[in-house]
Amino acid sequence: MFTQFFGNYLLNKGLVSSAQLSRALSDQKNTRAKLGVLAINAGFMTAQQVDEVHAEQQRVDMRMGDLAVRMGYLTNEQVDMLLSQQGMAHLALGQTLIESGVMTNSEFADALNNYKAENSLTDIDFADKTGNKINEIIAHFYNFEGEPQKDLLTEYVTLLFKNIIRFIGDDFTPLSPEKIPSTRSSFSAIQKTEGAFVSTTIFDAAESAYISFASRYAGETLTDADEMADAANGEFLNLHNGLFTVNVSNERSQEIKLLPQEFQKGGTIQGPAYRIALVFPFGTVCFYIAV
Repeated sequence: MFTQFFGNYLLNKGLVSSAQLSRALSDQKNTRAKLGVLAINAGFMTAQQVDEVHAEQQRVDMRMGDLAVRMGYLTNEQVDMLLSQQGMAHLALGQTLIESGVMTNSEFADALNNYKAENSLTDIDFADKTGNKINEIIAHFYNFEGEPQKDLLTEYVTLLFKNIIRFIGDDFTPLSPEKIPSTRSSFSAIQKTEGAFVSTTIFDAAESAYISFASRYAGETLTDADEMADAANGEFLNLHNGLFTVNVSNERSQEIKLLPQEFQKGGTIQGPAYRIALVFPFGTVCFYIAV
């Protein structure tokens, strides 16, 4: 999940364009981080040293790991350790950006190190499955400080991201957060909760993105923003809210009640509400959360 927020960082710093990032997020599924990116991330080699090994590979028929060992930049043990980290998504994203010529090794190294420093992140945090650090990132990113239900709101959004990655895909970038007083809606699925977490969650998107999101969730190609698309997007929202209520009940012994879903085409989304805007290759979708 850190990959999506790192992507937002690259976008906001002007290091990549929205189109370049979107393409890289799609392509990273078929990309594994190579030894050079892994070595830079681990701090074992500088970008300049990686470039030197790559240049030497043009003259010598050797794998990078063997050549880096021969040139004295790595040990065999370090090579083995680095290769075990090839599945880390943020490094696969970096590899994709480098291979497509969007960033150099040095630019990616500087960006990743700066992102880690600004968010007090380590490689252990990137690999952490407990969610403790990502909760901090989300609470800070969406500025939930001061909210009476800050902890529940943070858990809600963290789970939302997990469910989007699980059921829709991980090829999205969160846009900078915004708390809106009200806004016009396009095609919306709406569900309210009562009890321990009083909220209104609205999934909203332009027609084509609304259909594409529904198609991904349903696992079939939908062509219209009709009842089938409403049912798919409404079911995703209901699934997410249902899992959240179960988690809160199990972990906090607090009860949340789900109200029936509603659908709206055009009209107004009343705030104040947090807007969670996500850019997919097929368009932008928004989740509005009013608490």
